[in-house]
Amino acid sequence: MKPCPCGSGRLYAECCEPAILGFTLPPTAEALMRSRYSAYAEHAITYIIDTCSKNSSAAIDIKQTKDWSEQSRWIGLKILSCTKGGLGDTEGVVEFEATYERDGLRDIHHEQARFKKYEGRWLYEEGTIVPKTIVRSVPKVGRNEPCPCGSGKKYKHCCGTAAGS
Repeated sequence: MKPCPCGSGRLYAECCEPAILGFTLPPTAEALMRSRYSAYAEHAITYIIDTCSKNSSAAIDIKQTKDWSEQSRWIGLKILSCTKGGLGDTEGVVEFEATYERDGLRDIHHEQARFKKYEGRWLYEEGTIVPKTIVRSVPKVGRNEPCPCGSGKKYKHCCGTAAGS
């Protein structure tokens, strides 16, 4: 009995697995988002495609989606906000962060995902990636400044050449 990858605190067999196997339909946009994350973690690519609207499924690169799913170690899902997407709604937006590791690098996929309900079934419509600002941990060294390695050379003639400057 393994915990559900979506982070709900429930067992996978009682949470997202029934939806992924086609036994149930997620009742809300957030539930669909959680099941889609679990599908990535469980490499259930067919479910990911089947839970997209016709507009978004046509744009999916199946091989790329499969590779991302299988070559990543899925670490966790964090739901940041939900706007509508409840039982009585027909549209909803779920903002989330999906943390994963690939090729030894840890990353966070931050997205605002739009969902629509078609004939009583929630589907992923489209998503907008939320850009992240990268903050340097140390000040940037100028090309003509002394190299921080202590060689006495200008940065551009020392370590700056190895960095591709």
